[in-house]
Amino acid sequence: MDDAKDLITAMPEVTEGTRYGRRTWFVHGKSFAWERPFAKADIKRFGDEPVPQGPILAVAVEDLADKAATLGTGNDGVFTIAHFDDYPAVLIQLDVVDPGILRESIIDAWLACAPVQLAGSYLSEHGAD
Repeated sequence: MDDAKDLITAMPEVTEGTRYGRRTWFVHGKSFAWERPFAKADIKRFGDEPVPQGPILAVAVEDLADKAATLGTGNDGVFTIAHFDDYPAVLIQLDVVDPGILRESIIDAWLACAPVQLAGSYLSEHGAD
């Protein structure tokens, strides 16, 4: 989680707080990344499937089409659960995901939630990684 936190807090105008008792990161008051341990109900929904282990980070995506595209890439460690159906976010298993995919996911989440002018300034300075 420390590597993810370093990437998250390196983004402009990020604040850290809690929401629903979980560490959450915001840009201009809008959450874009948060710790997402599994609740008992989540674990039960996995049934016979293995439950992803280790720290889990949830990140926002632009919309449900972007979520489908993100999940469609088949990147290891990027997934969703039933609780996130019809919600624009994906989960990242930090012990499994490629560091480059993690970085890209955090930037994309920040861009999805940042005000248009701030996102534009970031993209002008850093390019569309």
